[in-house]
Amino acid sequence: MTGIDAWGFATGAPPAPPAPRQPYEPQRTARAALTRILEPGDETAGRWLREMGPVALWHALADDDAAASPTGASRTKIAGLRLRAARARPAEDLAEVAALGGRFLCPGDDEWPSQLDDLGDARPIGLWVRGKANLRLWALRSVSVVGARACTEYGAHLAATLSAGLADRGWTVVSGAAYGIDGAAHRGTLAADGATIAVLACGVDYAYPRGHTELIDRIAEQGLLVAELAPGDHPTRSRFVQRNRVIAALTRGTVVVEAELRSGSLVTARRALALGRYTMGMPGPVTSGLSAGVHQLLRGEAAVVTDADEVIELVGSIGDLAPERRGPTLVRDLLDPVATRVLEALPARGGTDSARLAREAGTPHDLTHAKLLELQSLGFVQRYGDHWELARRAESTDGSRRGGP
Repeated sequence: MTGIDAWGFATGAPPAPPAPRQPYEPQRTARAALTRILEPGDETAGRWLREMGPVALWHALADDDAAASPTGASRTKIAGLRLRAARARPAEDLAEVAALGGRFLCPGDDEWPSQLDDLGDARPIGLWVRGKANLRLWALRSVSVVGARACTEYGAHLAATLSAGLADRGWTVVSGAAYGIDGAAHRGTLAADGATIAVLACGVDYAYPRGHTELIDRIAEQGLLVAELAPGDHPTRSRFVQRNRVIAALTRGTVVVEAELRSGSLVTARRALALGRYTMGMPGPVTSGLSAGVHQLLRGEAAVVTDADEVIELVGSIGDLAPERRGPTLVRDLLDPVATRVLEALPARGGTDSARLAREAGTPHDLTHAKLLELQSLGFVQRYGDHWELARRAESTDGSRRGGP
């Protein structure tokens, strides 16, 4: 009997049976409280959590006794965290998210995406989730699509088309619900009736940006909203940056559609690369500053992709190959080498007789004549008495005549 790892592959050991849990058992309550106290991605706090455990750490931060303070922290930092601890009401937060139809996930839960453990001490304390789907199962086949907020129409079209293509093939699209590329990615997925996850830099009950309130509500109904911050918490610049690490760790790969040289999307892509995930970019015009960051990634850090098939070829299973890309096949491509040589020996203008043509092509006269008749039947050449010339088949844009199919 085998188990399943974080990405859905078989392992040699059977999965451990889940431990029974009560909705508000001490560890869950403590972790919920700590999401109100600690900032996302704080590796020092993550070390405290690993060394002390959530219950002991919460009590240490909620206690004014200096002897109970975590080690390696300044008095100023501890004092600030204790001010936050005084406002923590984890039971109320848990009840509030439950009233929204959501839940609070902890590491070790059946629904916890264990690939987030790759973040080490920067791993989320817990995740507040809204939506009916199973986060772990959706994240097993997921790709993040990120990019510029002030994107171009070209970028929005690429993001929506790419996301719809991924959704059609059964992949979950993850993004941050921001303006621009994020919003286009979510909308493209929803339009294809696909699975999408929005990772927020605020509470799951807080719609940000406000202009995306309707979109975020729709994702809550048809997809999943995920946040590290407790209900009601607002976004900040640092929280957006830390949100990006969750997007990078949660998915198998990250696609950057448009990004300037200084962009949070590049932070997401490079974090994904550091975590061993696939990093991809969609090229744009070299004259566009909104593609400059993507092009910088493509100079060695990321793979070029142009559609969903190429993304899945990288992040999918063995055999998920993108179709071979070829230009149109012309009739001339099907000619045998001798016929091609005879055709190429004909002058561009005017005609020539078969004897001279045989010398130019380096083929016997009889064979040259036979190939000329073959080329005539295919419409490549025409005959005027003893002379052969290229068939005039179309007028070019400058008024000159072109020969051959």
